[in-house]
Amino acid sequence: MNISGNTIFIPGSTSGIGLALALKLRERGNRIIIGGRRADLLRQIAAEYPGIDTVQIDTADAASIDAAAKEVLARHPDLNVLVTMAGIMRAEDWHRPESFLASAEAVVTTNVLGPIRLIAAFVEHLQTRPDATIVTVSSGLAFTPLKVTPSYNASKAAIHMLSESLRLQLADTNVKVLELVPPSVRTALMPGQETNEVAMPLDEFVAETVELIETQPDAKEIQVERVKFLRYGEARGDYEQVVAALNDSDPHGK
Repeated sequence: MNISGNTIFIPGSTSGIGLALALKLRERGNRIIIGGRRADLLRQIAAEYPGIDTVQIDTADAASIDAAAKEVLARHPDLNVLVTMAGIMRAEDWHRPESFLASAEAVVTTNVLGPIRLIAAFVEHLQTRPDATIVTVSSGLAFTPLKVTPSYNASKAAIHMLSESLRLQLADTNVKVLELVPPSVRTALMPGQETNEVAMPLDEFVAETVELIETQPDAKEIQVERVKFLRYGEARGDYEQVVAALNDSDPHGK
């Protein structure tokens, strides 16, 4: 993915990693379209950052995704990058179904079906663009589990394998698939995470991410240094120690 000259749609980006990444990519000379559920936040962002377009979208709702996709493509026919940023993370207790089932269904709907539906809405268009990229967002927890968030871990593992598979299927097109693999980052994804000293500061994460995209335009995964502890535990042969360290030190990590 080139670092500049793109038209980029980032749903789920009215806060956290999504918004910070959108603003940093805007600084690098990209046209940005931000998507989110809350109209008031979208209006605030549009007023604060002239030139950024906004589209209302609920990535847990198939009809909303379809309507937003039509709106985005009508206004931005040169769109060439889709970032499937939307995601939720919840602590769950799997000892009893009433304490996890509804949460798990919501997590899978947003974190797995959401990106699938977003890709379905844009993949034909992206194949018409000369330099197109689908950016998926997994997590270090796709590779090392956090005990309190089983559904989130599983959803991000699914996104990792979806990314791998989609990259193979689209190899005969001009569409690249780039997987972003965040570590725990200081955002409001979970209660207490914004002030968690174990988590990576948001500005540092986004700066390193954009630098990696710039210096590795043909990368398949973007991994900041801090996520490699989780990403490569099995390859290093210290997976059990990584699992223990994660669950001892970071009860609300991403």
